[in-house]
Amino acid sequence: MKPLVLIGLLLAGLGQTLAQTTPYPTIGQIVRLDPRIDKLIPKDAQIEVLASGFVWTEGPVWVKNHDEVAGNFLLFSDVPQNTIFKWTEKEGVTSFLKPSGYTGLGVYGDEPGSNGLTIDRKGRLIACEHGDRRVTAMPLDGIGGKRTLADNYNGKRFNSPNDVVAHSSGSYYFTDPPYGMPKKEKDPMREIDNFGVYRIAPNGAVSLVVGDLTRPNGIALSPDEKTLYVAQSDPSRPVIMAYSLLADGSVAKGRVVFGADGLKKQNLEGGFDGMKVDKEGNLWATGPGGVLVLSPAGDFLGHIKIGGATANCAWGDDGSTLYITADMYLCRLKTTARGW
Repeated sequence: MKPLVLIGLLLAGLGQTLAQTTPYPTIGQIVRLDPRIDKLIPKDAQIEVLASGFVWTEGPVWVKNHDEVAGNFLLFSDVPQNTIFKWTEKEGVTSFLKPSGYTGLGVYGDEPGSNGLTIDRKGRLIACEHGDRRVTAMPLDGIGGKRTLADNYNGKRFNSPNDVVAHSSGSYYFTDPPYGMPKKEKDPMREIDNFGVYRIAPNGAVSLVVGDLTRPNGIALSPDEKTLYVAQSDPSRPVIMAYSLLADGSVAKGRVVFGADGLKKQNLEGGFDGMKVDKEGNLWATGPGGVLVLSPAGDFLGHIKIGGATANCAWGDDGSTLYITADMYLCRLKTTARGW
């Protein structure tokens, strides 16, 4: 669990709703390693801190306007606080859903809440829930409540679903490491031996699609939805894998897109966390100290260097704004790339 730190310089604390009237403070720097990064991030771009004072931010997702819900806002998880927060430019941060990932009584470890979030083709909020050990779907207007999409594989409960991506076919892919369990990988409540990547089919059937990773974490699809990317957070084998999707929803043998050697060349250490893809197929992967920007071939183009543990990111606004959850911060970077 990350310590709860309130910094007066920054703009929004927990439980507050603040409108922005002055420029946001900035943090970090953009490290440019390849000329191609200049076509993705403007030379004068800065990392803005939109809010602070959280425990551990995760799973951002942008909600657009649609028929049922007035959108144009960001949702993100504070996992230890068991809360999903909402952010808008006008209102700042407000509470959206609590509890977000653990509905039981008493204390459930130090990371009981929701983690990864996405929006599916029906406009529902899809959430990975640590404490309740499931993947859920919920209408954004709240009417009808949550529906459990999956909470077990072959009758055995998941560890702690971590991150999720929705496929246009109506299926979902998600990762299941042990980070949300009270005693992590040593927790006696564990029922599944491995830490897998799973698919929930449109009919609700659950299948294991990747079973040989030690700590699968972030997950994303290529723009043509033919490739599934999985980021591993194991610091002893930091790697981003690519798997070709087959017609039945399973995957072919994976290939390494980027790994420890690439990190070592930049004097970086640690594992990967969340990940998003832009319309050109570039990977924006959270990892050591910030967000790594990689070409589709795995070339290291640049580093959005925040300077601390960085959990996840998501495209928002018109698709060119990258929202970033990093430790106690919610940040934003305006780019010239486009999220798909």
